[in-house]
Amino acid sequence: MLRKFSYLIPICCLLLLCSCNLNTKDARTISIGFSQSISEEDNWRKSMDNTMKVEASLHPEIDLTIYNANGSTKKQIEDIEKMIEKRVDVLIVAPYGSDSIVPVIEKANKKGIPVIIVDRKVNTSNYTAFLGADNIEVGHIAGKYIVSMSKAHANILEIKATTAISPSVERSLGFKQIIDQYPNIKKTTITALNLESINNEFIKVLDNEPNIDYVFAFNDIIALQAWEVAKRKGREKNIKFIGIDGLNDPNGGIQAVKEGILTATILYPTGGSEAIKLAIKLANKEIVTKNNVLNTILIDSLNADIMSNQFDRIAIQQSNIETQQNVIGEQEKKYLTLYNLIKLLTFLLVLIICLAIFSIYSIFSIRKKKTLLEETNTKVVQQRNEIEKFVEKLKESNESKINFFTGISHEFKTPLTLILSSVESLHDEFINKSHSVKKDLDIMYNNSMRLLRLINQLLDFRKVENEKFTLKLSKNNLWKFSVNMFKEFKREAKKRNIKYTIETDSEELGVYFDANLMDKVYYNLLSNCFKFTPDGGKIEIKISQDKNKGLVKISFKDSGIGIPEKEINQIFTPFFQGSNNYRSGSGIGLNLSKHFIDLHEGTIEVSSVMGTEFVVCLKLGDHHIDASKINNEVSSFSENENEYEYLESELTLTDESLITENKQTILIIEDNIDLLDFIATKLKEEYAVNRCNGTSAIEMAMELIPDIVVCDLNLPEKDGFEICEALKTNMITSHIPVIILTAMDDNNTYIKSLKVGADLFLTKPFNLKILKQAIKGLLFNREKLRYFYTNNFDKIENDSLSLIEREFLNKINLILDTKIDDSSFSVEDLASKLNISRVQLYRKVKAVLGIGVSDYINNFRLEKAKELLLTSTMNISEIAYSCGFASPNYFSTAFKAKYEMSPSDFRNK
Repeated sequence: MLRKFSYLIPICCLLLLCSCNLNTKDARTISIGFSQSISEEDNWRKSMDNTMKVEASLHPEIDLTIYNANGSTKKQIEDIEKMIEKRVDVLIVAPYGSDSIVPVIEKANKKGIPVIIVDRKVNTSNYTAFLGADNIEVGHIAGKYIVSMSKAHANILEIKATTAISPSVERSLGFKQIIDQYPNIKKTTITALNLESINNEFIKVLDNEPNIDYVFAFNDIIALQAWEVAKRKGREKNIKFIGIDGLNDPNGGIQAVKEGILTATILYPTGGSEAIKLAIKLANKEIVTKNNVLNTILIDSLNADIMSNQFDRIAIQQSNIETQQNVIGEQEKKYLTLYNLIKLLTFLLVLIICLAIFSIYSIFSIRKKKTLLEETNTKVVQQRNEIEKFVEKLKESNESKINFFTGISHEFKTPLTLILSSVESLHDEFINKSHSVKKDLDIMYNNSMRLLRLINQLLDFRKVENEKFTLKLSKNNLWKFSVNMFKEFKREAKKRNIKYTIETDSEELGVYFDANLMDKVYYNLLSNCFKFTPDGGKIEIKISQDKNKGLVKISFKDSGIGIPEKEINQIFTPFFQGSNNYRSGSGIGLNLSKHFIDLHEGTIEVSSVMGTEFVVCLKLGDHHIDASKINNEVSSFSENENEYEYLESELTLTDESLITENKQTILIIEDNIDLLDFIATKLKEEYAVNRCNGTSAIEMAMELIPDIVVCDLNLPEKDGFEICEALKTNMITSHIPVIILTAMDDNNTYIKSLKVGADLFLTKPFNLKILKQAIKGLLFNREKLRYFYTNNFDKIENDSLSLIEREFLNKINLILDTKIDDSSFSVEDLASKLNISRVQLYRKVKAVLGIGVSDYINNFRLEKAKELLLTSTMNISEIAYSCGFASPNYFSTAFKAKYEMSPSDFRNK
């Protein structure tokens, strides 16, 4: 016994070591590939690579690989192809050209790899995000600085880059936009093809232009080379040189400014650290903006030392962090080694002690009790296993029944909502004798029949369990019976634009079956097809004979979502719900259908390839039938259309006909088409109604920016909780009131609705009048907030506004405060600063404050001017210009229109 037990020692040790090693490999690795375009001799590019490596070192989960194309477009394309083959999580590209690498970037995007473009732009929009400085703004900064320094009188030489790359074009454009505003400034432009070209071209300009005051170069390297040429000519002291990049190294722009070589340089951030942070967000499936702009700043003799010291401190801190990380890594390795060793020694010690005790006990006791213990142990294990199996079966049975009754309850509530709301509507409609009474009656009839079928399913399921079903067979025309059942779903197919067909190879086929039970089989199978087939899909019924086998086959085929392969064998199990089934249901329909087909001694099979197909096989003739079960009465099937159908004109009502500029807008999100149509019809007279069946609901809300959202809880893509939370946490839609409709009325659902920010929670069946009054109340409260904040710009921090809306208004005010003296600052500029579209900005401000963006900007300027009139000694003209008004006359007119007195009268009072 001791010898056998000793074999466990090496096995246990191996398991212990494996468990220790697994603890160090749980973290998911994020692979990031970076394609650099310029050679390593470019200090600015080297700085970009270095900042990426430093940022990546702060995230242990990142695996960063840098490929350098050394100025070769062909090499860069090959590098990107390699990264696509390796399936990196995120691809970062610093393009060398704007056109040549477009196909490979679009290829990566099609493969599902997020692509970040840094620094230079490319001629395609098929990438995930762009990161870089605003080169037009860089040109603006240089132009404004020269205008300020020269007082708008100067001769300027602009040295552009070698090729038509986007930074060169945009910097030159921004510089031109500023310089062209001043007629007393003369500008000459040359293009730098290489260093020799700079020397030759600049010497020519120096010889021909004796009075050059400023040189604006594409980057610091070109500016320093131009300075060298001017020095050889003895004119370096008469010309001020301005460059771009602002690197903090011995040969960089900041050092040149400190030494007086360059008059100024514009910091052009490499964005390496920001690119890694953006890549991490994309790898973690976070939403990022398409365009990400890096801030720039002008560095001259006034702030060169400060900027240099700051960069030096950052470099020292980064170095310290890297050193500390290395030390921590070494300590962690030592700790893990010691920790694992201690665990192993402890385990071995305990094992040795146990073996010793076991040996002693074996000598004195086990020999006598071995047989008895083994028998007892066997009995205990058997009893325990039986109990566990019984408990598991009981648990599964209880869970299935709970799911069944929950699902069937939810199924009842939607038709009940439609019936009760229709009854309530009929009460009012009969008074006016409206033409819509027939439609409400149709809804009541169809949903009453739906409830009746659900109740019959419950009764049928009980009969199946008690084995009390008896067949009442009769010979029926299968084609006429099938056509009759086919017509019951024609309206649904027409309404959802589903291609719905039926065909047979024999219209005179007589088959023995129980028409009542076969009706339920057809209804369950067709309901299943329509439930999981999307709008615009296809459903077909085919009836065919197999005379050789004496069978008739009835095929029900759809183009829906299908059934997962691993679950197809469970499809006929009672209460079964597929993993891809987002709709609530009882889970007994298919089980009953199979049982009814079994009673007919037929078969039912299912397959799922590009949709789902159910094939029912029934035997021909009567040789397999007990004569006592045959009913000689022949059933007749009506070929008339269903009496209760919606009018086509009512079904094809479009959302466009509901939209009215003077009405407040409502977005209704509901996957039940009948309920969606009913609510929209009842609200269309008072509101502009927009409908959504649950697909792309968030995107539709973001595009429409409605005044209120009514949302169901169970939806095909995202549920009501996710939609509500997404709308309430987004700056653009956070103000929109959300009403959640649901069949679940438990406290947990109610609490969760409050947590995600829902304004109201209504359970089905709901009262239509309550819904209408709730909508009016929420819109009225929102209107009161608009009125308050339109007249109280200084009370944004009031708790009546949500935190997101307060942050939004504070952000607007902060931007306006920094641009208060810029009379050209427009609504488009404000939208750009906020990284949203002009339309979204207008709708958001209009929804929160009730006024347009231009009015808000104008009121903000007037409030600032009013404050200056009270607190400063500036004259009226100075106040007008400092608050961004184009002229004092316009300021006086606007001030008087708002405060009913002129600025001078206001100050005197």
